[in-house]
Amino acid sequence: MQPTATQLLQSTFGFSSFRPGQQQVIDCLLAGRSSLAVFPTGGGKSLCYQLPALLLDGLTLVISPLIALMKDQVDALQQRGVAAARLDSSVAYDEVQGIYRSMADGSLKILYIAPERLANERFLQRLRRTSIALLAVDEAHCISEWGHNFRPDYLKIARLAAELRVGRVLALTATATPQVADDIRRVFSIADADQVLTGFHRPNLLLKIIPCTAQQRSPLLLQRLQSLPPGPTIVYVTLQRTAEQVSELLCRQGLRAQAYHAGLKDEQRSAVQDAFMCGDSGIIVATIAFGMGIDKADIRTIIHYNLPKTIENYMQEIGRAGRDGNRSHCEMLACADDLTVLANFTYGDTPIPEALHDLISHLLSQRQRFDVSRYELSAQFDIRPLVVATLLTYLELNGTLEATGPFYEGYKFQCKRSQQEICADYNGERAEFLAALFACAKPGRIWSHLLPAEAAVALQQPRERITAALTFLEERGDLILQSTGLRYGYRLAQRPADSAALITSMVEAFSRQEEQALQRLDGVLALVREDRCVVRHLLRYFGEELTEDCGQCSSCREPIAPPPATDTSRELSTEEVNLIRQLQAEQQSALQHPRQLTRFLCGITSPAASKARLTRHPRFGCLSSFPFAEVLAQVTP
Repeated sequence: MQPTATQLLQSTFGFSSFRPGQQQVIDCLLAGRSSLAVFPTGGGKSLCYQLPALLLDGLTLVISPLIALMKDQVDALQQRGVAAARLDSSVAYDEVQGIYRSMADGSLKILYIAPERLANERFLQRLRRTSIALLAVDEAHCISEWGHNFRPDYLKIARLAAELRVGRVLALTATATPQVADDIRRVFSIADADQVLTGFHRPNLLLKIIPCTAQQRSPLLLQRLQSLPPGPTIVYVTLQRTAEQVSELLCRQGLRAQAYHAGLKDEQRSAVQDAFMCGDSGIIVATIAFGMGIDKADIRTIIHYNLPKTIENYMQEIGRAGRDGNRSHCEMLACADDLTVLANFTYGDTPIPEALHDLISHLLSQRQRFDVSRYELSAQFDIRPLVVATLLTYLELNGTLEATGPFYEGYKFQCKRSQQEICADYNGERAEFLAALFACAKPGRIWSHLLPAEAAVALQQPRERITAALTFLEERGDLILQSTGLRYGYRLAQRPADSAALITSMVEAFSRQEEQALQRLDGVLALVREDRCVVRHLLRYFGEELTEDCGQCSSCREPIAPPPATDTSRELSTEEVNLIRQLQAEQQSALQHPRQLTRFLCGITSPAASKARLTRHPRFGCLSSFPFAEVLAQVTP
């Protein structure tokens, strides 16, 4: 007899009762309906798919961009005896093959993947042979253009769910505004009644906003760390170099601090995170690269040394404190000078209109069926890969392009026994096909290299048969197989009657994204200048009303706080203007457009500048303290 959800809650997960909202979501899924769960960070979203996974026939596929979450949750599930696994770049080859075997035989119950894994054609072939009972989409706000972290790969998840005939979908997020929640429900066809929102208020978090100047900030940080109760602490900063500088400052003052950011090697980041997770004290000075998906219940203090990029980011980051229910302090050292750096990064993400024009014209000039590499397009047109991916997605959504599927340009393989022995396992045409396929490969000292497109022409066979044969031999253990050169296939579904109008609409779309990002910065500034209850202001942003002031935030305790100071007096000096002219005289090919040069001066990387190694140039970022628009005005002829 199958156990009930309540019995599993106790026997497998060790909880005596459900948290708010969990049972409602689980009942909805077990009834065969899709659901949207909007729970605060630390509100128990993961149980909403982990528990049903054990009661449903088939695989629960969890899509999450948070590798740390995957690792922690898979480790915890395996310790509880749950057949769970994750697929990411850190998983060893032999372990990957074991995961594929357990998918095939139905013994695997929960599989975690990143959204990018859905671009792997061999993985998709396996998914099509797998019964998927539940698709859980973590960080589901990424699906919405109105969200603070729009990711184009997320827009394709709904289409894939329909193609794979997924039983039901669970969308999960901690930071959905009403508009974003509407988007998520529409994309996944979730009924309004099947959205479960438990509320964003965390009374155990004591919020404090401290206005300060840039000069006051470091002494103030030291003072706050020394006066607050001890316990695990995260100090959030914007830039990698700031993480290093602040951690060094704290160490010089006798505090146990370590930096964490994306510029560290993988093993360094893992060591820093593991030490923090296992300890009952210590300070991490981190960019937003830290904390996504970690599950440490006793974080006592979170300090924003720099302003957060958005209200949504702020809610996620403070949500990592006090998950054990005990009081925790969340303080922001609010210096409006930070807005310049944050706004500059926003401008840096916006593609140059001329580059968009050239890229779209290039795509429209292709034959009916074609394929592209996002990274090749990024380098060719000096547009960031994520922006290239977003543009391609927009062109899919408006009917210009139709995706025919991702594939790898090439494969390399090692035979674990001789090719003759492998072919001898088969008879007739199949043996002849495999022998001819091996003959198409270019042998190397360790790896043999094969281009499926060329092999398909030589053998007069569909490309799909070639990749399926390689995958089959890998599953049997005859080959070690690796893929190279990810490409995306498209069909030009509709040539626009007015290509100029299409290009203009795309330029406007990215301008809107820029405007929305700047509006979110305005929202952060409004928060730090709030002279009434900070908690009520935050909750109102997410569509929730608090009946009375919280009584414990900085505005409730000190109602008349001055706005954060900002230095508006400084203008570009004659020397700095001359520096711009000198750089223009260098005539660097990667800095020809005014926006390219402005990005460089403001310390914002671009594909062309990185390829030319200009990020090592002594003048890179020399004007990062100035607003992008001000530098652009000086650069523009």
